[in-house]
Amino acid sequence: MSLVELIAQADEHGLAVSGLACLDRCVPLLGGDDEAVRPLWASLAEDAAPGDWAERLRQTRGRLDAAVDGARECAVEARRMLATAPAELSGAGLREWADACSLGALRIHRLLDGAAGDAGLADACREGAAEGLSPLLAAELRRQTAVLELMAARGPAGLRGALEVSTEGRRVLRAAVSRRSRRDG
Repeated sequence: MSLVELIAQADEHGLAVSGLACLDRCVPLLGGDDEAVRPLWASLAEDAAPGDWAERLRQTRGRLDAAVDGARECAVEARRMLATAPAELSGAGLREWADACSLGALRIHRLLDGAAGDAGLADACREGAAEGLSPLLAAELRRQTAVLELMAARGPAGLRGALEVSTEGRRVLRAAVSRRSRRDG
């Protein structure tokens, strides 16, 4: 099943986790550490109080907005993910956000691979065309798929696995950013 189909079939909780996982993996571009979005993950847990998400989102935006420097295209994409996160975890806005985060994260990974010229590649791989993808982009596609499949199969119990997938992806992105910084001087 393609990533687009998985997003279309996901319930609201799965969409929230998917969007947050994409954002979490891109936090290094916003100057955030491994704990930057941890409060948002906690608000998606089964025992979280209603309304926790909106308050924690506001706090996270304030913390990460203060840390952002530079206007490189990757950071702009990551900032957009954070800025467009819905205050309520329901409705069409949540699906739009999860979809935009998916596309944004794939674009970021494509850009970090130095493939800036192929703008349609992220869209194509979300539809199922995985041939010729760079290792970094293919791994991000696999992570997004894994998160959505975990949430579909396990429901709220898939949250821990989704967080683990996201944590691994954040480490990979941080290494890719570091490698690119060394290369570009």
